[in-house]
Amino acid sequence: QVQLVESGGGLVQAGGSLRLSCAASGRTVSSYAIAWFRQAPGNEREFVAAIRGSAYTTNYADSVKGRFTISRDNAKNTVYLQMNSLKPEDTAVYYCAARGGTYYFKPSDYDYWGQGTQVTVSS
Repeated sequence: QVQLVESGGGLVQAGGSLRLSCAASGRTVSSYAIAWFRQAPGNEREFVAAIRGSAYTTNYADSVKGRFTISRDNAKNTVYLQMNSLKPEDTAVYYCAARGGTYYFKPSDYDYWGQGTQVTVSS
């Protein structure tokens, strides 16, 4: 079992950057595929990015491709989401999630979740 804690959210102007962190405890992040999801008010939770545990293979939603980068630091047992060129439509609560094996793209595919961190992008 793994516990996940997100941090790094905040308020930023459009065009700015933030780096979210997902710190894991209980098991090493290299044992899991880790994904970032986000949920805006009134919307369903949507996939943002994912990274495999056994390799550095990554995948991104089309809406963030080229602007966001997911990475993993095994020594710190942490996964990051670097978000550049932020847009108001990126405003949401961002969650990290973990599952064994490879990554998938639906929230129901993930077993472990953090509590979320708010990202607000002003225009």
